[in-house]
Amino acid sequence: MSNNLFKGTAILTLGLFLSKVLGVLYIIPFYSMVGEENIGLYQYAYIPYNLMLSLAISGAPIAFSKFVSKYNTLGDYQTGRDLLKSGLVTMMITGVISFLILYFFAEPLAKITIDPKEDIYSLTDVKESIQWVSFALIVVPFMSLLRGFFQGYSYMMPTAVSQLVEQIVRIIFLLGGAFVVINIMNGSPKLAIQLAVLSAFVGALGGLVVLYYYWKQKKPEYDQLLLASTSSYDVGLKDMYKEIVVYAIPVVFLGIANPLFQFVDLLTFNRAMNVSDDIDYLGILNLTAHKLVMIPVMLATGFSMALIPLITRYFTTNEHNQLARTLDNTFQVLYFLTLPAVVGMTVLANELYHLFYQQSEVGSDILAHYLPVAILFSLFPVTASILQGINQQKWIILNLLVGLLIKLALNIPFIGLWETNGAIAATIIGYSVAIFMNLAVLVVTQNYRSKLLVRRIALISIMNVIMLIVVVIARLLLVHFMPAESKLGALVIILIVGAIGGAVYGYIGLRLGIAQKLFGERLTKYTKKFGF
Repeated sequence: MSNNLFKGTAILTLGLFLSKVLGVLYIIPFYSMVGEENIGLYQYAYIPYNLMLSLAISGAPIAFSKFVSKYNTLGDYQTGRDLLKSGLVTMMITGVISFLILYFFAEPLAKITIDPKEDIYSLTDVKESIQWVSFALIVVPFMSLLRGFFQGYSYMMPTAVSQLVEQIVRIIFLLGGAFVVINIMNGSPKLAIQLAVLSAFVGALGGLVVLYYYWKQKKPEYDQLLLASTSSYDVGLKDMYKEIVVYAIPVVFLGIANPLFQFVDLLTFNRAMNVSDDIDYLGILNLTAHKLVMIPVMLATGFSMALIPLITRYFTTNEHNQLARTLDNTFQVLYFLTLPAVVGMTVLANELYHLFYQQSEVGSDILAHYLPVAILFSLFPVTASILQGINQQKWIILNLLVGLLIKLALNIPFIGLWETNGAIAATIIGYSVAIFMNLAVLVVTQNYRSKLLVRRIALISIMNVIMLIVVVIARLLLVHFMPAESKLGALVIILIVGAIGGAVYGYIGLRLGIAQKLFGERLTKYTKKFGF
């Protein structure tokens, strides 16, 4: 695997891992403060926010990193700097406009997402939650453009650290604000949630401070590169934005893929469900279970962000063999790391849901059925980012729209037949079609075929089957002798079964040599000491 890809992915993945872990852990105290009956209100605000955020950013981090990487590779550092100056102003304007749109259209949005017969949340509850979260749109686009600029120089540390700090500041404000509202002001849990969604704005300010620090630190180095530019293409602002729009529109669709699928559920789920109890099935599917499902997906996010500049470089310089090797390694490493995480979490779904939330047969069942979708959530951004890197952006839009239309067409009838599992099935089919179409474009345009990849995927699948058998037996034995009646018991089972599964999978991978082949000399240097 390319050292640049490995290093960039490792940095981003570490930052994303810590950010995702914090993003899941805070739910434990927050869930206990606001209660199961109110937690779903949180996602009613965040899904419209995520959609508007993606439109406001306009694919800035990935599109801008590709633009900067392209011209840096050609020796033209001036063009990227010119765009940075203009782009920051543009992002401030689009951020304010997006804030105003979401704030003043919060009530119409609430009306189309809330079923008139619903008695869990009121129209006012949803409207006010959307309005509170809309303030973050003022800051986040500006911050995202700076991240894209650093990524264009293959410098991933600012993105990783700023995301982590943004999450830490957000969580401190969120939990602190909820605690004050409920325990000191004796306010309602719904008011606490409305204050909690404002934490997105406060967290973004924290991330922006980090990026400013890195900019001050790296500016002298970038200024030297600017002075040493070997050529200048003298690209005008109009041409710059035209090129950025070409990059950005597909990235917008890439960024809103998951929120769009969730938005379809938001529009159709409660109307299609034929259940009379008070369980917030949509809240479980789109918030509590979804947060855990997205943990294995963090690797794909790191890959997609690190891939764009690298794929662009190989494509621009016509290094087709290096491009093919990078694709081979990317798919193998992604599958090697994501699949066992999904398998292990699916086996431990009952204990995971109990640990993070509460004992719930409904919640753990939804989580277990939903977790395999994480593989598709991982594959789509990576395959789409590859198309972005080889200038096949238009297919990202078409393929996603086809998948989304399939989801929209199947959702209501599937939910009517299988309830929550129907929504999951519609998501699986929609994503699968979109991913298949992405891969088809890659095969046709780049003549990409790899027998090695097919063999490695088959081998990794067999490794996971062996691990699955072991962890299922281990869990059954532990549950028989030590039932998980408490959160501590659930944690012990997760740790023991997870350690057994990781040990078995790691041993097989090292004994077969596939881990060494994927991760190279860095891993081999240590494994030789243990006889591998």
